[in-house]
Amino acid sequence: MSEEAAPTRRRGAALEQAILRAAADELTERGYTGLTMDRVARRAGTNKNAIYRRWPTKGALGVAAYQLLVETELRAPDTGDLREDVLTLLRRINRDLSSPRGDVLRGLLAGVSDEPELLARLRERAGDGAPGVWLTVLGRAVARGEVPPESLRPRIATVALVLLRNEYVTRGLATVSDDVLAEIVDEVYLPLVRAGATAG
Repeated sequence: MSEEAAPTRRRGAALEQAILRAAADELTERGYTGLTMDRVARRAGTNKNAIYRRWPTKGALGVAAYQLLVETELRAPDTGDLREDVLTLLRRINRDLSSPRGDVLRGLLAGVSDEPELLARLRERAGDGAPGVWLTVLGRAVARGEVPPESLRPRIATVALVLLRNEYVTRGLATVSDDVLAEIVDEVYLPLVRAGATAG
């Protein structure tokens, strides 16, 4: 009895972190389809009511737990060179998409596809790319004079990411080679952003 009572005394941020950590571990081990409130509650040493008060649906909990998994990956690289920054981002995303965490993300995207708000939040914080990360990288390049200010638009900034995702979707690859990543940057992305002044 006393062993079960002790964890329930946690409050606020400590309890939330314990729940999120438990949910993140469940996601990693079982994927979104295997995520259940019961298992998370047991793992966190709390009850389902404590979870539902904070995350009213499995989807909301899954998205929040995934955010915990990727939060350290969201910082934009800053090597001082646009080509290196973009390659660094693409390599990070490529590793992620071809790892078990990539499977978790795909399961989540499918699982919350009928919940527009959660889907938008997940895409925003997927660690690959929120447009904000790419705009930060491109904005620094603009400030250094590498590319014209006219290129600083979300659709242009995220082109490399779209092309990388396309490799997975249309070719069914398990991972994308570094040569292809370099082609995306050198043959498409850099020429496009450098021509930003004439892109409209």
